[in-house]
Amino acid sequence: MPAPTRTHLSDLRGAARMAIDATAGVAGIVEKMHRTIQVLPLPIGRAEPGATRGITGFVYRSVQGSVRLIGRGIDLGLAPVVALLPEGESTPVRDAFVSAVNGVFGDYLVRTGNPLAIGMGLRHRDRPLDPTDPAGALGSAQDTAGSRILVMVHGLCLNERHWTREGHDHGAALADELGYTPLYLRYNTGLNIGHNGREFAAMLETLVSNWPRPVDELVILGHSMGGLVARSACHYGRRAGHGWLRYLRKLVFLGTPHHGSPLERGGQRLDYVLEVSPYSAPFTRIGRMRSAGITDLRHGTITTGTHEVVPLPADVKCYAAAATLAARRGVLAERLVGDGLVPLNSALGRHAQRERSLSIPKDRQWVGHGMGHLELLSRAEVYSQLHEWLRVAE
Repeated sequence: MPAPTRTHLSDLRGAARMAIDATAGVAGIVEKMHRTIQVLPLPIGRAEPGATRGITGFVYRSVQGSVRLIGRGIDLGLAPVVALLPEGESTPVRDAFVSAVNGVFGDYLVRTGNPLAIGMGLRHRDRPLDPTDPAGALGSAQDTAGSRILVMVHGLCLNERHWTREGHDHGAALADELGYTPLYLRYNTGLNIGHNGREFAAMLETLVSNWPRPVDELVILGHSMGGLVARSACHYGRRAGHGWLRYLRKLVFLGTPHHGSPLERGGQRLDYVLEVSPYSAPFTRIGRMRSAGITDLRHGTITTGTHEVVPLPADVKCYAAAATLAARRGVLAERLVGDGLVPLNSALGRHAQRERSLSIPKDRQWVGHGMGHLELLSRAEVYSQLHEWLRVAE
């Protein structure tokens, strides 16, 4: 059995906090149902607001208070031990678990100061890269810091390790064949896309300002939500007058839900159905626990607090690769199926309302048939198209 490390104990603290909050939350749901049964409303309509009273209310408050008291005791007991342990290396399995938890509950993790919350950062060759000192992070070999930078931005519930799939990594292959320096963004996908976009823009500004050699070209490749984060970064970077946009030549989207994903819209409809009856309404609290990042995928929202239509940057060449599970071309199959998560029109930026269409030129669109959302990360024909799009510096 491996010796415990700071990482192990920090994860334990984070998981314990989530378990305590979940237990208290379930008690709250049960109390609301109890309250609904007490007042005996009609099966359709809204229940009267308020908590249970008397002895019943005292019991529920005692249960929730005791659970939180136990949770604080566990957390306080573990806190001083963390500092005494050595730092531990993460593993692909742990990274995948933490990334998934952040995707679903990421805003809650940040709001509660949970140790499991992921902070945004860049990585190179599986090591953290400090944007204030990229030369130091890249090592002594100066050829690793090329003049052509490729930044890879992963999708919801994923992390930078997921760019390597079935032994292939688009970034590493493009580095070998086209001379790019690939950097991989890791971020909390449960936060608002606009929040991540603003932070990403600031990070790129610092990175380009401190790059050890003159930058000729910056390219951002985003998969799924990553493409929305890249668009958001362009939007906020332009608002802030950032200099890194002068070097941005191309934006490439892989299965990006520019106009939203039907799965998140389905979750919203389920909430509405549950609220029809006061007996099922308390369960909407569970559905609403999904993160702000997931909620933003409802319509492909890339700004914070608004639903404004943001066009693609006019001076940047944009490309969109989409996938469909349909084995061959067919209007009905492509519209209904898509890649299993993102409809074809959404991935290509098409919209029935002209003002919302992204107008990506047809010669910069590509559709892969007989493949799913994650296969965009590994299929040879996808890489071939990426190579074609990026092989000529603009």
